[in-house]
Amino acid sequence: MQISGTLAQSVVYRVNPLVDARWEEFLQRHPRATVFHSVSWLETLHRSYGYEPAVLTTTPPGAALRNGLVLCHVNSWLTGRRLVSLPFSDHCEPLLDEVADWQAVFSSLEQELRRQKLRYVELRPVRAIDGILVPFRSTHTYCLHQLDLTPDLDILFQQCHKSSTQRKIRRAWREGLHYEEGRTEPLLDAFYHLLLLTRKRHELPPQPKLWFRNLIDSFGESLKIRVAFKNQTPVTAILTLRFKDTLTYKYGGSDAQYHNLGGIHLLLWKSIQEAKREGLRVFDFGRSDSDNKGLVTFKNRWGAACSTLHYLRITDPPASDEAFAPTGTGWKGRLATRILSRVQHHLADSFGHWIYKHIG
Repeated sequence: MQISGTLAQSVVYRVNPLVDARWEEFLQRHPRATVFHSVSWLETLHRSYGYEPAVLTTTPPGAALRNGLVLCHVNSWLTGRRLVSLPFSDHCEPLLDEVADWQAVFSSLEQELRRQKLRYVELRPVRAIDGILVPFRSTHTYCLHQLDLTPDLDILFQQCHKSSTQRKIRRAWREGLHYEEGRTEPLLDAFYHLLLLTRKRHELPPQPKLWFRNLIDSFGESLKIRVAFKNQTPVTAILTLRFKDTLTYKYGGSDAQYHNLGGIHLLLWKSIQEAKREGLRVFDFGRSDSDNKGLVTFKNRWGAACSTLHYLRITDPPASDEAFAPTGTGWKGRLATRILSRVQHHLADSFGHWIYKHIG
């Protein structure tokens, strides 16, 4: 579908990545495509929250895609109507390489912003694009940690911090922690129980269990739940996603009374070992708030390279600083957090199901 004429001889088309096979073929060719561009991730967003994904491209119908920017329309009475690339994604690089394509696609975004009277358009790029797109303004800064898996496994272990990371991995083995992985219902239950404990501890709404069921259905064998047990008790769990040559650590949860056993270190090291064994190139530790010094230090101690993510927004007309705050951090988000702190444990999943479709 053609959506706008922009510069001379530049036309932008809208592609549905859930039904157009050209998108998946394009991702397999493009070196910057990640798990967050994947059809599996987009399917999960659509099935869980009803978000409609679309790819904006200058490639005409019938031709192999040569560029694309993927977005979802979020329509919320609580947090506003907006276009986001992409909800709940740590990063989502615009897969545009030519200046003319940048200009055409982003000119059409400005038109959509005004025509639909959207609150904003948000991008979550890995590379800095401020110099290309002057109208975009930085909203929030995160740290992204990624570990290069090309060195030998022994070298990867030696790169880890001796007195914390290496010692904690060895501690987990000495404690006799038992490791299980898969996508079974019991593992999902164990993972979700630990996730609820963690989100409650941090006074954050938990993702609904339906989100994780949909992830499992969409990703299949590319998703693994990994759980560490002390005797029969689950103490730590993480969820990883594989796409092309990268394994991504996306979600985790733990029981605080067992933190000293090194369960999270065991699970991450087992994941790195597996990724290395299967010839993957990158282990993605995911994003961290820049001011979360403890989490940033934890990831630094694995020898992972740290880069900066700048989320970007455009508004029409140019808005106040409050409009550029991360979604969910305004007064409505703070109210939701206070409500969550009073929600009973067994009701947290229902609350998460309600609130998350507004947060993306």
